[in-house]
Amino acid sequence: MGKVMWKKEEGLGSQFPYHIYLIGFMGSGKTAVSTQLAKLCSMEAIEMDRMISEREGMGIPEIFDRYGEGYFRSLETKLLEELQGKGHAVVSCGGGTPMRKENVERMKQSGKIVLLSAEPETIYARVKDSHDRPLLEGNMNIPYISGLMEQRRERYEKAADLILHTDGKGIKEICMEITQRLHKMG
Repeated sequence: MGKVMWKKEEGLGSQFPYHIYLIGFMGSGKTAVSTQLAKLCSMEAIEMDRMISEREGMGIPEIFDRYGEGYFRSLETKLLEELQGKGHAVVSCGGGTPMRKENVERMKQSGKIVLLSAEPETIYARVKDSHDRPLLEGNMNIPYISGLMEQRRERYEKAADLILHTDGKGIKEICMEITQRLHKMG
C-alpha cells in the first residue's frame, strides 16, 4: 500500500491529540462531517472509501464485484494499520469498518470513535439516488436499510466512545457538538 496523503488544514495545530474516527451507517453524514470537522479542529481529513478507491484505481462497487466484500474489508484493515502512529486526523470510516473486531481495536488504540446515527428514513432520503453503495444496490428501500442498520447497531454502539444523532441537524451543529463533547471527555 502507498503512503497516506495528509491534507493539513491551516490553523494553530490539532485541538485533539488523537485521531477522531467517524463511524456509522452509509448516509449518516460521515464524509460531510469529517471534512468540516477537520477544518474546525485544524486536523487532516481522511475519507477511507475514497482513499481505497484511488489506490485500487476503481470505485467501491467495482472492488466488490471484482474481488468481493472480504477483500475490501481487508483493505480497510490495512489502511487503519497504516494510520497508527501517524499525525492526528479526522477519519471517515466506511459503514462496515467497525464490523471487524480488529478494526475497532486499532481505532481505540489511536483515537476516539464517534458514531453518527440517523433514522432509516433519513438514511434512505440521503442515499436513494446513489449507485455507489454495493450493499444497497437492488435493495434501496427503508425496510432493507432498517434491517441492515439493526444488524450493525450493537457493534456500532459497542465500538463508540460517543454517539451523536444527526437527524434534523446541520453539519456545523454536528461538528460543534462533537468537539464540545470530546473536550468534556478529556
